[in-house]
Amino acid sequence: MSRRKRKIERYEESIGQAMSILKEISEDTTTPRNIRRAAKEAMDVLQNLAKTHAVRSADAISILDEISQDPNMPTYTRTKIWNVVSILETIKD
Repeated sequence: MSRRKRKIERYEESIGQAMSILKEISEDTTTPRNIRRAAKEAMDVLQNLAKTHAVRSADAISILDEISQDPNMPTYTRTKIWNVVSILETIKD
């Protein structure tokens, strides 16, 4: 398998991990609505196949960075968001 294909597979796997964590956040009723909405928005951005993996990741990180400053966010949710951001930061063009 070529190096490029392996890299794309790793990126797809990372995006899949991020998507599953974001799905948990978006379905958690103890999390404030605006944070769940941001998680769904980040999921939509990650699913936009018209953009490269790196652009999708950067866009999602931007959304999550903005919302991670929310003082109403539960600590466990903030930890999950930081986890997603760290996963997505590994994706480069």
